[in-house]
Amino acid sequence: MKKRWLRRQFMQPEERDCDMNGIINVLKPPGMTSHDVVDFIRRTFKINKVGHTGTLDPGAAGVLVVCLGRATRAARFIAGDDKEYRAEITFGTVTSTGDSFGEVIGECDASYLTAESVKASLPVFTGEISQVPPMVSALKWHGKKLYELARAGLTVERRARAVTINKLDYIDGAGWGGPKPVALVHLTCSKGTYVRTLCEDIGDHLGCGAHMSFLVRTRAGVFEIADSCTLEDIKSFAAVGKAGNNASNIIIPVEEALLGLPPVRVKSAAVAAVSSGSKLFLPGVAELPDGLTEGVLVRLQGPEGLLAVAETGYDPADPSRLVFKTVCVLV
Repeated sequence: MKKRWLRRQFMQPEERDCDMNGIINVLKPPGMTSHDVVDFIRRTFKINKVGHTGTLDPGAAGVLVVCLGRATRAARFIAGDDKEYRAEITFGTVTSTGDSFGEVIGECDASYLTAESVKASLPVFTGEISQVPPMVSALKWHGKKLYELARAGLTVERRARAVTINKLDYIDGAGWGGPKPVALVHLTCSKGTYVRTLCEDIGDHLGCGAHMSFLVRTRAGVFEIADSCTLEDIKSFAAVGKAGNNASNIIIPVEEALLGLPPVRVKSAAVAAVSSGSKLFLPGVAELPDGLTEGVLVRLQGPEGLLAVAETGYDPADPSRLVFKTVCVLV
């Protein structure tokens, strides 16, 4: 307990302030990088520990999940959640970046396309598909981000990766019969999906090429665009709400982002051990869900709230009993 007391004395102020530990569902505007948004929140709240759970392209808008204080420890568990997007595809024009910000490197008359032909192509790209990450992505190659290499005029070979498009629906379209028609689609996809690459691949499949002319992320995990906060909202809150110590109006408890993990209730006597990162054995468990097996991530809940994320395993002393190995302490 002495170590925990000392750690709290030397925490950053935002780590001691419970109001500054949590998640903000931000409506990122186009024209800002995800890092720009993080830096804005860091300066607005005057705290250091801020991070996002999944990059959104500078030209794109929509939901950006930002973690503050101790919640940054849970970012890796939130980043893997599925995402929803609404994307505009412009057919007949191919760009160097796959979106409207790159140079035009190819053109084709796409006047033969119809709404029906586009709709008919979408099932080809539904389910598990293979994608080659674009050179403008944040993936690293020998320690360098791909977009940094692209800015230097370099192109490197990238391995195709499997991603999952759970749903891909045609919403609307315009310009049919003209050389550059556009279609609006809505998709639900797994982590790691590149929507610009999907738009390019649909254009290639239809024989005319295409690029992503606009993108909005409408959902990231449990966070919906209808509930997101603008930067103006955040700035106004920081000026008024924080002065009244009412951060809960805008900062969401990290527990809400982890509701998809099965809950394991921890007895009061075991809270200190779990909070220090120790394994949780069955005698310290007050309640656990049915059907747990080895290798499952769970959230450990104490009498006063979320304590940690843990992974299930079997007790070496008794392989018929589960043990919970703490992987991320959140108190």
